[in-house]
Amino acid sequence: MFGDLSGMMGKLQEAQQRIEDTKKRLDTVLIDESSANGSVKVTVTANKHVKSISIAEELTDKEEIEDYLIIALNKALSKANDISEHELAIAAKDGMPNIPGMDMFK
Repeated sequence: MFGDLSGMMGKLQEAQQRIEDTKKRLDTVLIDESSANGSVKVTVTANKHVKSISIAEELTDKEEIEDYLIIALNKALSKANDISEHELAIAAKDGMPNIPGMDMFK
C-alpha cells in the first residue's frame, strides 16, 4: 500500500538530518542591519541570535537609542526569518519521500 516503508523512513531521517545541518549552517550566516541614519548597527545570525550591537558615541538620548535599536533589530530579524524559512523549506522538501497525495511543499 505505501511501497517501501523502510525506504520512506530512511528518507525522513535524511530530511531531518538535512534540516539539522541547515540549522547549524544558519548559525554562520550573519545579517548586518542599521538604523536609517546608521547610528545603531546590529548583527544577527539567520537563526535570529544577536551577535553584536554598535551604538554611535554621539547618541546620548536613551529613547532615541531604543528607537534606533528597535528599528535595526526588526530589520535584521525580518531578513533572518526570511532566510531561515527559505533554507529550511528547501532542506525539508529535498529530503521528503514522494508519498502520493502528500504534496505539502508545492
